Amino acid sequence: MQFNATSRGNKGTSASRRLRREGRVPAIVYGGNAEPLNIELDHNEIYHAVRKEEFHASILDMQLDGKAAGTVLLRAVQWHPYKQQVLHVDFQRVSKSERITTKVPLHFINGDVSPAVKLSAAVITHPITEIEIICLPADLPQAIEVDLAEMVGGAVLHVSDVKLPEGVTLTQHGDVNPVIANAQVKGGGAAEAEGEGDADTE
Repeated sequence: MQFNATSRGNKGTSASRRLRREGRVPAIVYGGNAEPLNIELDHNEIYHAVRKEEFHASILDMQLDGKAAGTVLLRAVQWHPYKQQVLHVDFQRVSKSERITTKVPLHFINGDVSPAVKLSAAVITHPITEIEIICLPADLPQAIEVDLAEMVGGAVLHVSDVKLPEGVTLTQHGDVNPVIANAQVKGGGAAEAEGEGDADTE
């Protein structure tokens, strides 16, 4: 994916306020072996971009002042507390040869045709909808599918059960293995209790 940016000279609170009044968004690019780079973005363009899931989990091609300026990863978006307004954006430079650590969304599929739902009338909940991974930029998936077709009533899936694409590994945070899907059968508390127990260990 590609986005457009313009070099930004003036820094500080007053300069940022002026940019926002002009329909622009202050942003920064950091990382790599270069100094942090202050840029500005068109508000309407970046507003629609950051509302797309894939913009958050893709290697982005930055066009700076009309020229290709390398690849970056979206790291943070600051929103106005009550307006639909982007206040600031952080990007990180990425290198093709260096592994990155980032979060990607989980897409749960086939839950409606699983035995849990069809035979047990279970309700499948998703306590976690994204996971943190490590990979080279070229291997970064926009999302990871979790197939629930074989899930049965009362079953619980953990992060360790996720089938990862080639070249992608999970980050490790001690022995924590949180629940990502829980098939709760009405009137049966076993699955719910197990899910809650795992959640308490996070």
